[in-house]
Amino acid sequence: MSAFAEVMSTVVRNRDPRCSELPTCPVCADSMVAAEASAYVSDHVISYLWTCDTCGYGFVTKHSVKRFTCN
Repeated sequence: MSAFAEVMSTVVRNRDPRCSELPTCPVCADSMVAAEASAYVSDHVISYLWTCDTCGYGFVTKHSVKRFTCN
């Protein structure tokens, strides 16, 4: 019986910028896909509530939003 194995590169090329911003749980290192809730803190800042499905740990992240202008 013969076996076949494919080695995949661990380097991701041209990754979607949103994927790189997804957090992992600081307690159990599980990856998180979606925030539980979000809220506008000010005109340019949004906060997100993250809760880990595995261990239940929760934390908040804040992100600044850039304003786009049309030409």
